[in-house]
Amino acid sequence: MQSSNPALSDRIFSRSLSESSSETMTVQGTVNKTLLMLLLVILGAVYTWKIFFESMNPSSVYTWMLIGGIGGFITSLVIIFKPKTSAYIAPVYSILEGLFLGGISAIFAAQYGGPIVMQAIALTFGTFLVMLAAYKTGVIKATQKFRTGVIAATGAIALVYFVTWILSMFGLNSMGYIHGSGTVGIVIGFVVVIVAALNLILDFDFIEKGAAMGAPKYMEWYGAFGLMITLVWLYIEILKLLARFAKRD
Repeated sequence: MQSSNPALSDRIFSRSLSESSSETMTVQGTVNKTLLMLLLVILGAVYTWKIFFESMNPSSVYTWMLIGGIGGFITSLVIIFKPKTSAYIAPVYSILEGLFLGGISAIFAAQYGGPIVMQAIALTFGTFLVMLAAYKTGVIKATQKFRTGVIAATGAIALVYFVTWILSMFGLNSMGYIHGSGTVGIVIGFVVVIVAALNLILDFDFIEKGAAMGAPKYMEWYGAFGLMITLVWLYIEILKLLARFAKRD
């Protein structure tokens, strides 16, 4: 069991399977908790979105966006290193991510117009449903070669993003074209969105296998948390891609 998602790693599931538990993880239980976490993300996003609309000034949500971003990162690390805490901390993570996403969405809406956010949300959920259908029907199977390819592609994207960030800290923008609105930037944006979407297949597979192998009950929360990480990444990448198209208009 391999995944490019840092939350759904082989080490964590193997460790959980070694623990005795009277109740075990189920797919339906994970689905229920994923829906609850989505609701909490929406509530957090609506809060920052409301602040933005009251002032129509993106700077009004900067503080909440930072709180959500930093808080979400810290809580995610706690959950990854202490999976048993996911039942208590995963809902907090969801709210914090909602604050962060609401802030980012407000900034993009102010710059490119409100419809871009609704389009990104629709495309994210649409992609999720398509990938779920592809997985359940066997159109896309999580074979070893598929896993290796997705993990390698995700690692390459992470490396490029990291190098770009380091260069930007020194005032260098030699790789800025990959985030631009030119043809290269848009093609790269499409590739990143596709890789993020394919990560959903690995997430579905991990959750299903975790349930089949009798992982402890708390792993339902952990599996839902791992799935949320991919969905958040997918939404942000789709939002960025739509912004690139908007710049060309």
